[in-house]
Amino acid sequence: MKKSSLQIADKKFFSRLFVGTGKFSSPEQMVKALKASATEMVTVALRRVDLDNPEDHIMRHLSPKNYLILPNTSGAQNAQEAIRLAMLARAAGVSNWIKLEVTPDPNYLLPDGEETLKAAKKLIKEGFVVLPYIQPDPVLAKKLEDAGAATVMPLAAPIGSNKGLRALDMIKIIIKQSLIPVVVDAGLGKPSDAAAAMELGADAVLINTAIATARNSILMAEAFKNAVIAGREAFEAGIAGELDTSSASSPLSWLSL
Repeated sequence: MKKSSLQIADKKFFSRLFVGTGKFSSPEQMVKALKASATEMVTVALRRVDLDNPEDHIMRHLSPKNYLILPNTSGAQNAQEAIRLAMLARAAGVSNWIKLEVTPDPNYLLPDGEETLKAAKKLIKEGFVVLPYIQPDPVLAKKLEDAGAATVMPLAAPIGSNKGLRALDMIKIIIKQSLIPVVVDAGLGKPSDAAAAMELGADAVLINTAIATARNSILMAEAFKNAVIAGREAFEAGIAGELDTSSASSPLSWLSL
């Protein structure tokens, strides 16, 4: 089966698994896990990077030849902070792609939709390719699409919780309505969660904690890679509908003989 590609803005991706770079036990583990995942896009928290230092311990392990490096505004508590971080990343030559995160709540790290939309509009106007991290809110997702966002990235569950697809019904609506790629982000704890999101029709998933904190992060990265491929292929193949009654897979006519 020919592998379908994913188009985001002006770039094409053949891996639908995006991976975060936080929480790994060492840069060496991170590099090996990223390779095992076959990802083509990695996110980097701008607050963890010394943008003035080309030898920063994270950035020097991530070659732009191998990955699209997607800086994120993790830690920004309002639109103004997120915009400032994005501008710093672009000025440092990191990227004009930005994963927009505005999370004023320190306990649950839930995104602020109003501030996210405000920042997205400003950054899009400034020429950024904006991938906003959002609550699974179909109304907000359409507003961001109308504003020119490159994707929407609804959370499946609170970030880092590994609870799986707790926002299933809302994500279904977002996927059904969206004209831009939907990347399910945050809370996916197992490869089966990723497969389920892909079977729903998500265009990609983003995983960090579940890979980085696994006992064997390299093997887990490979497991997520395979799950994403399986889920996507199932979606493209067309999953059979559920029935309320039994339906024999073989003819039952012999029973009457």
